[in-house]
Amino acid sequence: MKASIVDLRYKTNDILKALDRNESVTVLYHGKIKGVIKPAREKTTSKIKDHPFFGMNKDSDETVLEELANLRKARHDL
Repeated sequence: MKASIVDLRYKTNDILKALDRNESVTVLYHGKIKGVIKPAREKTTSKIKDHPFFGMNKDSDETVLEELANLRKARHDL
């Protein structure tokens, strides 16, 4: 959908309906594109346990503090 600055003011309801339909709205000013309004994505609720990173070091014998110390140390010992 394309909308001018005047449309933003007087046809706000139509623009919001277009965003509800997941349409992008191109904003025009003096016939030139000034920007694009994109619909917001709905947040997906997922559990942390379902993330692939969760539990990747479950077989490690190191404590969390030891693993952090290994990650934070310098690359090369001088």
